[in-house]
Amino acid sequence: MPDREIPRGYILGFDFGLRRIGVAVGQAQTRTATPIATVAHKDQPDWHALALLVSEWKPSQFVVGLPLSEDGEATEMSKRARNFGNRLSDRFQTPVAFADERLTSRQAEESFAMARAKGGARRSEAGKLDAVAARIILENWLQSD
Repeated sequence: MPDREIPRGYILGFDFGLRRIGVAVGQAQTRTATPIATVAHKDQPDWHALALLVSEWKPSQFVVGLPLSEDGEATEMSKRARNFGNRLSDRFQTPVAFADERLTSRQAEESFAMARAKGGARRSEAGKLDAVAARIILENWLQSD
């Protein structure tokens, strides 16, 4: 039995970055997620693009990855990710959870490399790595108890 209740419906997961934000959608029933978008982040996140995704999927929850240090401590980047998640939650009136994202970038790179080896991905699609990382963050959160 999980320590937390996972909401019904769709959940959007985010891999926050200073240039791009990966986005994935998942659901509690299957405990799986799918990468869906990479959103630009320059001085500010592309709130319009994020609003379109929220409008399309109507999520009941957001999950934002926190890039913690190897020993689990907060970093400057995790503070920025937490700020993004709180702004996202306030803007769209949707609860947010934060998930440890250590090692997800490496998992995303390995997943992408395997897809390339099988002919399922091209080097030009490397920008999708952020969305794959969001999928991994969200699936880890969905599958954790």
